[in-house]
Amino acid sequence: MPAAAPTWDPAQYLRHAGHRARPFADLLARVPDPPGAPARVADLGCGPGNVTTLLAARWPTARITGYDNSTEMLDMAHVEHEGPTSGGGRLDFSHADVRTWTPGEPHDLIISNATLQWVPGHVERFADWVAGLKPGGTLAFQVPGNFDAPSHRLMRELAASPRWRGRLADTLRHADAVLTPEAYLERLTSLGCAADVWETTYLHLLQGEDPVLDWVKGTGLRPVLTALGDEPEAREAFVAEYRAALREAYPAGPHGTPFPFRRVFAVAGKPG
Repeated sequence: MPAAAPTWDPAQYLRHAGHRARPFADLLARVPDPPGAPARVADLGCGPGNVTTLLAARWPTARITGYDNSTEMLDMAHVEHEGPTSGGGRLDFSHADVRTWTPGEPHDLIISNATLQWVPGHVERFADWVAGLKPGGTLAFQVPGNFDAPSHRLMRELAASPRWRGRLADTLRHADAVLTPEAYLERLTSLGCAADVWETTYLHLLQGEDPVLDWVKGTGLRPVLTALGDEPEAREAFVAEYRAALREAYPAGPHGTPFPFRRVFAVAGKPG
């Protein structure tokens, strides 16, 4: 039986909002301005909407829709960020499943921030998304590229251990959740796009007690927390084992805990 979709906690996710927003800002810096105005923009996997607002700041006349399949995330986005923008545009949020979402009208920009790693076979969606772009439009995304890092590897190893495999089999994503930069480049150029693909490893300096655990509680650990949600004692036992492993893998330094985080970026332009 497939694992249940993870339940999201917007407040936990936003505890590291500054670090999480930086890759989106770096991605957005490489996205060209749409050829016409006002632009039509889709943000796939918008979460609580905090980075979607960067799109409205960049293009205040645009009509922007953030899509997500988490009711918890969308509830916060509606309350905190929805409404008219400073230049006469509009920022809205809507429920959608990225696995099946297709543009209902031509778009100038389809962008996604740290979402496609949750979508098995997401590269198969690229053709529909590029087809939904206006001539000269852009498909842009960034995904984590750290599935072989201790934060993820230790989580998978613990879930597969004899104590936990019965409860957590097939719960976690695997190392092939994202492609290599070279593979993304090949997929996008094969669709006729001019593609710019790169990778960056951020060295986040996290503060507080067990900050790497605190980080993954908002993202990568959500499937485990969801699977054990009805078993609080088991949930706490798993977290305790994982915490101990993370403390050894990511020792705190005098100024905080260094947390290397590799990400893969792509900006693909449709011919004009």
